[in-house]
This record gives sequence, structure tokens and C-alpha cells, in this order.
Amino acid sequence: MLDLPGDVTAGFYPDGSALLVGHDHAARSELYRYDLTTGALEKLDTPRGVVRGATARPDGTVELAWSNSELPPVVRRADGPVVLSVSDEEPPAAYPVEDRWVPGPGGDVHALLVRPEGQAAGDGPYATAFLVHGGPESADDDSYRARRAAYVDAGYAVVHVNYRGSTGYGSAWRDALTGRPGLTELEDVGAVYDALVAEGIVDPQRALLSGGSWGGFLTLLGLGTQPERWAAGIAEVPVADYLAAYEDEMEGLRAYDRALFGGSPEEVHDVYLRSSPITYVDAVAAPVLVVAGANDPRCPIRQIDNYLAELEKLDKDHEVYRFDAGHGSLVIEETIRQVEVALSFALRHVRP
Repeated sequence: MLDLPGDVTAGFYPDGSALLVGHDHAARSELYRYDLTTGALEKLDTPRGVVRGATARPDGTVELAWSNSELPPVVRRADGPVVLSVSDEEPPAAYPVEDRWVPGPGGDVHALLVRPEGQAAGDGPYATAFLVHGGPESADDDSYRARRAAYVDAGYAVVHVNYRGSTGYGSAWRDALTGRPGLTELEDVGAVYDALVAEGIVDPQRALLSGGSWGGFLTLLGLGTQPERWAAGIAEVPVADYLAAYEDEMEGLRAYDRALFGGSPEEVHDVYLRSSPITYVDAVAAPVLVVAGANDPRCPIRQIDNYLAELEKLDKDHEVYRFDAGHGSLVIEETIRQVEVALSFALRHVRP
């Protein structure tokens, strides 16, 4: 019915005459009105950015929860006026993202780049933080991200890579890591890294890799399989030892892993071993910070402790920050503390 690339959601207008169609593709959102009588598809004139939710009101106007990389979330009408914001005060603006499309081994890879404040084309190379998303089927986009802004405030360029597995680029792209998780995504991260080094944006001596959850897994795996690229790594609530993680994680995640890896560890043991960060721990050359939740049901603490014990045994440069919660924290003060810990580590090892 609707031939749109990317991911599509839909809901009815109140009078039942049409569908309000949300379309997420290549890090941004679009909205359409699909007339159920005529089949006409009309693109609504919405601000450039990301829509987290939208609804049609009885009078036919459309309101949406929206943000972009420079402006925090608000509720606004599709034609522009802000309906509701979290504060009457003007929030601090962040930084615009630039798009990059880079040839990769599985097709063109979409990346988002933010330069340090006040820097323009030709001013690099920069100390750069590659902040890789979790999921793995999530995606980085043109929405407001306070953590991204914190790294840019500290003087770093920031790069996000929507590697194979990411949502917003079609099902073939999202499913492409099946059978070879972790290594597939890092091929795409590496392709973007190499292209931005060649472009004079990334300083190859001052690049750090960071992420949480699946992004933390990719960080540890990247430090072990691409040691020549990274000057430091920050892995938050990661998978570090996949065989032990499978034993301890929730059954729902075990089922997800079986689909992703092509079976259980008993069935495809070598696939899990090949994609496990602990397999490559002896090759880690950069200092690493591991942030771990003591009661994490998704990335359980035992498998992280296994990895940390190997770092200790091999006398690898590492630091650990533990917090008394699960897969992240919902306490604002704790979240701020973790960002402070990560940035302090980054600034000591990769100076802007």
C-alpha cells in the first residue's frame, strides 16, 4: 500500500477518513496523510528532526512530540507552532549534526557528525568520540541528545554510525548482522572511521569508542579486534563474555540471542566465541572504563567480572565504576554522575 523506505507506523484520523503515517528513515522522521477513499498520499510539512509520537486532533490538525539535534523535545503542530514545552525558559541549544554516507562492505553506511563548537570544514582533525548506539536494532538520529552535547561541550567531535542492524534503513539492513553479530557492525564503524580520517576530520591518534548495552559490547569487541584504531574505550553495561552472559540473562534475551547467532551456545558455540569480547582481551591496547550495574538482568555482572578479571590478570589499563542498580539508572543524579565519570576518563586519556 505504502512504498516508503525505512520504518512506517500509522494511526487513524478521528473521522476515519485517513491514516496518519509516520515514516522514520535515515535518522529523521516524516509524516504523511493517506486518504483511505482516494489512496492519495500527502506529505505533511513538518520541521526537520525526529518525531516520537503524533496524533490527529478532531479538527484535523496534527500535533507531534518532536526534537532535533539542536533543540530539546517539545509538542508542536505539524505546521510549526509550539503547543507545549517542558519549561517557560528557553533551553540551551545544542549542536547540529552533519550527514555522511560512507561505502561499507555491506552497502553505504549512514553516519552523523558533530564538530566541536566553533569549528568549520577544514579545521580538523579533531579528537573524536565515536558514540555507538545499543539495541542493536536502535539507531542514532537527528534528535536532541544531552550526552552528545556533553562530549561536544568538552571539546570532542562526535560521530554516530548507523551500522548494519540499525532501524530506519529497511529490513535487509536491519537483519544483516544475523549470524555474525558484533563483527559486522564494527566493519561499518571501521569504514566510517577510515573515511573520516581520510577526510581530515578524525585524528587517528585521538579517537575513543564508547557505548552502552549493545554499544558497550561493541566497544569492548572493538578494542580487542581493532586495537590500532582506538586510544580509549568506555563500555557501559556491556556484554563482555557472551557465553557467561547467555547463561545468566533473562530467557527472553536468550531467545533473541538464539535468533541473532543462529542457535544456542551448545549449537553454535564457535559463533558465540567469535563474537565475544573476552576472546580478544589479550589484544586490548587502549585504556578502558567499564561502567556496570550490580543488578543488571540484561548484561549480568558475572560476565563483566570475568572480563575485568582478565584485564587485571593481563595488567591492562582499566577502570571500573559500579552502581547499585540494573541496566542503567532512572535516578537523574546517578545518570549525571556516570556522564561525569565517563568524561573525566575520556579527558585524561584522549585530550581535545
